[in-house]
Amino acid sequence: MSDVLEVTPYDTLGGAAVLRQLVDRFYDIMASDPRAAGIQAMHGKDTTLIREKLFEFLSGWLGGPQLFIEKYGHPRLRGRHMPFAIGESERDQWMLCMLQAMAEIPMTEELRNHLEEAFMKTADFMRNH
Repeated sequence: MSDVLEVTPYDTLGGAAVLRQLVDRFYDIMASDPRAAGIQAMHGKDTTLIREKLFEFLSGWLGGPQLFIEKYGHPRLRGRHMPFAIGESERDQWMLCMLQAMAEIPMTEELRNHLEEAFMKTADFMRNH
């Protein structure tokens, strides 16, 4: 019997360093693209803490270290986002920023397709209006 190590999306992406680039680029796009003004207003000007939280969440979500859970417990994504009115427009703005950030990060087509589908499913689940 042999041990088979599963390669996670986190590993395939390139681990913490590349994930950090993705998260930082996501928020940079959000801050600079007028098409994302709606969700930018929800986040405020100082995105230092939310950048770290998204990085920590995505680390575990992609199969890497469970940084968010270790610090804050279960993500409870919908509950944490309930104070914000999230409809199709906000979902689409979030996806616009994430897809553009992903386009700037080298990754396999298979990983890109997997992440696009997973992000869209999650972003759509966050809608509460």
